[in-house]
Amino acid sequence: MAATGMIDRVDHLVLTVEDIEATTQFYERVLGFEREFFRGPEGQARHALRFGRQKINLQDRATETPTKARVPTLGSGDFCLIAAVPLDQVIEHLKKESVEIEAGPVSRRGALGPIRSVYFRDPDGNLVEVSEYA
Repeated sequence: MAATGMIDRVDHLVLTVEDIEATTQFYERVLGFEREFFRGPEGQARHALRFGRQKINLQDRATETPTKARVPTLGSGDFCLIAAVPLDQVIEHLKKESVEIEAGPVSRRGALGPIRSVYFRDPDGNLVEVSEYA
């Protein structure tokens, strides 16, 4: 039997970063994310960045948790975020914040159809794509 339609959406993803504070400040400044602190399963302090109905959990190499990627690697993230404002406004803000745009705006294909995207990197080299649907 096929498992058709079992998943609704992405809740969170996890990035392994060199410096949690530097990464948090970058995403707060550049994309307006909100920081969150919470306790992990063993009571350890954890860090996250909230936006919309999702979040990005942050861990560094020292983060201890029983549910962790087998080989957590700095700079291996590559993800797409859908903008809440027009993409031209995002581009203007990135330039104001001196964030280098590596590519774009370019046409791509998102989960729901054609998108227009820009790409840049966070402090650890993760590739961040910000898009708007056409």
